[in-house]
Amino acid sequence: MHKTLAVRMFILILAGLLPACVTINIYFPAAAAEKAADRIIDEVWQLQQSSSQALPEPGSSHPQNKVTP
Repeated sequence: MHKTLAVRMFILILAGLLPACVTINIYFPAAAAEKAADRIIDEVWQLQQSSSQALPEPGSSHPQNKVTP
């Protein structure tokens, strides 16, 4: 009686763990992934260029943040 219960428990546990081992792979087309990466890089460069234009040039008359003793 105890042996059949142990076998049933083992089968139940095995049946519960088997679906946990399933892997779902999603494949993206390489061209689409490369195009998306290029778009992100272009956006980053545009942000960097616009932020560098907002900074004052060295030697300009804009006040600098200086710590005075």
